[in-house]
Amino acid sequence: MFSRAIGLSLFLLAAPAAAQDHSQMDHSKMDHGQMNHDAMPGMEHDMSGMAHDGMDMAGHADAMAPMLWRWSGTSWQPDSAPQPGIHLMLDKWMTMLVGRVWGVADSQCGPDGDSKVFAPGMLMAMAQRDFGANDTLGLRTMFSLDPFMGRRGYPLLLANGETADGKTHLIDRQHPHDLFMELAATWTHRLSDTDSVFLYGGYPGEPALGPTAYMMRISAMDNPSTPIAHHWLDSTHITFGVLTAGWTHDGWKLEVSQFTGREPDQHRFDFERARFDSTAARLSWNPDSHWSLQMSGGFLKSPEQLDPDHDETRFTASATWYDAFPIGSVAATLAYGRKYLSDGVDEDAALLETEFKPTPLWTLFARAETIASNELMPGHDVRRAGAVSLGLVRDFRVADGFKLGLGGLYAFNFTPASATAPYGDNPRGAMAFVRLLTD
Repeated sequence: MFSRAIGLSLFLLAAPAAAQDHSQMDHSKMDHGQMNHDAMPGMEHDMSGMAHDGMDMAGHADAMAPMLWRWSGTSWQPDSAPQPGIHLMLDKWMTMLVGRVWGVADSQCGPDGDSKVFAPGMLMAMAQRDFGANDTLGLRTMFSLDPFMGRRGYPLLLANGETADGKTHLIDRQHPHDLFMELAATWTHRLSDTDSVFLYGGYPGEPALGPTAYMMRISAMDNPSTPIAHHWLDSTHITFGVLTAGWTHDGWKLEVSQFTGREPDQHRFDFERARFDSTAARLSWNPDSHWSLQMSGGFLKSPEQLDPDHDETRFTASATWYDAFPIGSVAATLAYGRKYLSDGVDEDAALLETEFKPTPLWTLFARAETIASNELMPGHDVRRAGAVSLGLVRDFRVADGFKLGLGGLYAFNFTPASATAPYGDNPRGAMAFVRLLTD
């Protein structure tokens, strides 16, 4: 409850001070019926010098969706949310490149803490082409530098949900992501000015389950730390075998996925067997340009490598908000996830995170989260824990389309109470980092 109260206070303090990044388009002033949820911001960064922000997007509905679903999988965020990137026109293909490379010095205190210097990062490339007036093909690739940090990932108190050796649970460390995070294609067919249908396939890809993955979420992009609630909300963002079909109507989207329930193993450079043994469905709604809401649920067949006989039913709900005011911009996400395990154990997690940009080169971010997990304590009893983190980053423009940032983060952890607790007295965590990213 304390971590939730802290996060809510941060959100309420930040919300009145939202602001426009003047280097980006003001989508909030566009009529929602003329610019659908997939409108592309940041076109003024087009390195080819072409003025794509003048393109007539009205009437295309989601026939232009694959490229313009610029987030993870087929997830939505607020229409007005910017995504910095490098945009190019290559013949009939509209393309975008997004990249981030971090250098992080991490120190987690307490008896179960550790320290490490590591360099995570991601590169995403997207391409889109129209075929006639009603059909569009979108292609997307995403790669991660995480596997090069080693199978044990980096220290992060209260993180859990993976294995580094295929034998024991990886506790108080964040696992690395696979080298291949997404190799996907989307075909969209426009039915009318407000309706379209689409088919998405990925190997790997992301099913219709949960909010936008945290590394692409507008309220978390500048935070180098993985949420400890990750495995309740968006852990399926790397799935080896996904097929999603969906329908969009104006600000609504309904989609169903068939996918592989088993999470990637500790071998982060390979491709794993596609099983298509699990199902998920998601309903999304963007009521206006500032909000994006979703509810989703799924059945995951044998998701955990160390507990192969246990299945999982998962429910998630989230709301993401972005707005701009004269003195800064604010993004925020409130999310909840719950797991119903086949052995009768129920676990849940909640997250509230926000980012405030008083100028395009300064960012303050905060996150408050709580989890109930059966992996943190000896005996595998479900125990509640939480964390509140605060951070700051200062960016510098180093080239056209690129920024270099320096920042830091400090985390307050609220650990399970137990006579045998390995954490000590609510230990802290800290990160200092440098990063290079597309702008």
